[in-house]
Amino acid sequence: MLFFSYNFVVMLMKKFLLLLLICIPLKVNALSARNIIAMDMDTKRVLYESDANSEHLIASISKIMTAVVALELADTNSDVTTTATILKSFGSAIYIEVGETMKLKDLLYGLMMRSGNDAALAIAEFVGGDVDKFVELMNQKAKEIGMNHTKFINPHGLENKEGAGNTSTAYDMALLSSYAMKNDTYKKIVSTKNYVAKSDRKTYSWANKNKMLTMYEYTTGGKTGFTERARRTLVSTASKDNKNITIVSLNDPDDWFDHKYLYEVLFKEYDSVKVVDKNNFQVENETYYKNDTLFIKEDIYLMVKENEKENISLDFYLEKRKEYKTGDIVGKVVIKIEDKKVREENIYVERKEVKENKKQTLLQKILGWFKHD
Repeated sequence: MLFFSYNFVVMLMKKFLLLLLICIPLKVNALSARNIIAMDMDTKRVLYESDANSEHLIASISKIMTAVVALELADTNSDVTTTATILKSFGSAIYIEVGETMKLKDLLYGLMMRSGNDAALAIAEFVGGDVDKFVELMNQKAKEIGMNHTKFINPHGLENKEGAGNTSTAYDMALLSSYAMKNDTYKKIVSTKNYVAKSDRKTYSWANKNKMLTMYEYTTGGKTGFTERARRTLVSTASKDNKNITIVSLNDPDDWFDHKYLYEVLFKEYDSVKVVDKNNFQVENETYYKNDTLFIKEDIYLMVKENEKENISLDFYLEKRKEYKTGDIVGKVVIKIEDKKVREENIYVERKEVKENKKQTLLQKILGWFKHD
């Protein structure tokens, strides 16, 4: 007679349910989250949502903004010596000591991989001068990104004695996740499974708390969160076949399963279409820049359903600039689905005469060498 443990049976049931759900239309009651959203990171198009605009406590996924502000304002190779400020932290930590010196880069790994609240305070004090000023920078960045229903009161996400904490929406946090993933250093940090850091006192070895990195092969990053009041919060990102998605869930008791399930469904439901090829880019009937070369920096892909493919259209807008140099933005390409804008990218110019001048200058130099001899 065969005997199976309770956990083994639960695991089999979840796997069976996942396979079953992938084969049927997406339903809200298949998910455990109070608030959840799936967003195309390239277009900010909402692929799926349930109550994604309600404001709630967000716990440690707040640290995504902490990392973004630090990465944009400070040199990651800077040495950070901690002060007594870190003693105000509690909960998850990297257990750095007062007076210990560590690279900002390593503190960021500890922040995102281990959700170190002490690391959050050390980073905030170093980058902002003090924690309160850093929080102001966090809120300024939130406004820039378009996070209109977000308020940060600290860099770590814990609630204070009165129960107040950082608040946001699933939608706003998806915007932040999409923005953050444009930063190469951030992408590297949140995709790292294991990391070794050194300070002037000791060596640290960290494993990433984001189980999605080992549970789902297409995961590229994210951040976990939990407090008693906020409950489980999770931001994750995944990429497959030029399809880049972020999912945010708030108060989700089964977040690992929900995120994996949504990725499986959406990657199957949507195709990736290359709508603009950077190697064959041209603006039809364009004559103003006919002596120069117009270009885009990357191929442009679009996540679409099968019935949307024939409704994709491109609009090109160019400025007739009298003065410009190679690398200047001179226009934009707007991608639409059924006349609704879903994405736009910059168009750049390369001046051909610049190349010719460089060649002439080089020739003049060579002739000058012969004349000198």
